[in-house]
Amino acid sequence: MPISHIYMRAGKPESYRQAILDGLYQALKDTLNVPDDDQFITITEHDPTNFRYGDAFDMKRSDDLLYIRITVFDNRTADQKKALYHRMAEILTDNPGVRPEDLFITTTDAPKENWSVGMGLAQFI
Repeated sequence: MPISHIYMRAGKPESYRQAILDGLYQALKDTLNVPDDDQFITITEHDPTNFRYGDAFDMKRSDDLLYIRITVFDNRTADQKKALYHRMAEILTDNPGVRPEDLFITTTDAPKENWSVGMGLAQFI
């Protein structure tokens, strides 16, 4: 039951953004066994003056950089996360054509008691 957010520069067409949403969801399904219809993903677009990046870690990034933040249950393994990052790069490189250098992905672990998915209930404890 991940919740994901993508930050990007404004100006890409809807088809590009939809390919990112679809690709991220597919990678989550492929690597973390996320069930069908478990899609909690948003995109925020930023004007160029409000979107900074650098070439740290020997990555030559471009204006197409995506910051992707994914919050997951704290039972995900390091191997699952590595597989997720790799699968996202495969899918998003293919469609919509994001360069692997332009994928900046972080995952945050959250204990199940930190989640309420509606109705003010703690569904997972």
